[in-house]
Amino acid sequence: MRRDGADGEAAAAWSLVVPLKPLVRAKSRLARAAGEEFRPRLALAFALDTVAAALACGDVHDVVVVTDDRSAAERLAALGARIVPDTPAGGLNAALAHGAAAVREGRPGAPVAALNADLPALRPAELARVLHSAAVFPRAFLADAAHFGTTLLTASSGVELAPAFGGASRARHLASGAREITAPDVPSVRRDVDTGEDLLAALALGVGPHTARQAPLVARTAAGAGGAGAAVDPSGPVPPQVRASGA
Repeated sequence: MRRDGADGEAAAAWSLVVPLKPLVRAKSRLARAAGEEFRPRLALAFALDTVAAALACGDVHDVVVVTDDRSAAERLAALGARIVPDTPAGGLNAALAHGAAAVREGRPGAPVAALNADLPALRPAELARVLHSAAVFPRAFLADAAHFGTTLLTASSGVELAPAFGGASRARHLASGAREITAPDVPSVRRDVDTGEDLLAALALGVGPHTARQAPLVARTAAGAGGAGAAVDPSGPVPPQVRASGA
């Protein structure tokens, strides 16, 4: 996270807005792989790893999390995130627009980026590469690993974010005039997690420490739900493909 300096260099650093549903409703598509009891724990672990990696990125000024989940808010605030209640209560895109407005109340000229909360393999260096690419466009976005959805949408200073997340958002963001970032070497920024198969793909990249602590059970349940991995003894060591995310 870049801090304000006397030279004003940090004034152009990005403010990231991360939306998070109440944990009891988050990541519903993971229920088959993780089970209803374990699913909220995974959703929180993903968000913690995402926010921690974003705050570790030198191009990021701050991270605003839009959520009404009090327990998640406490954990994320402890990492250094600013918590904004989801007062619109109008769904994902309304929450993102609300978060962007909250950022610009304090930093009117801030470039803003919306970032998914389910990027447990996120690497600060890869996020920086995406933000560098986005900086030359009024609005830009990065498609997810399936090239169907969106994991990050940016808006430069003075430009409205105009988020259109959900489902086939890649096509909607393209149609809205946002430029697609085509960098091939940023898999951790594309790797969102909605299914058991997605979980195994994130584990193969190497996840952050909060998700890694859940890794033995994650690998076991995801593999048992039709993923490509092998079952793991939850009492045993962390599988070798799981490691804390780095720079």
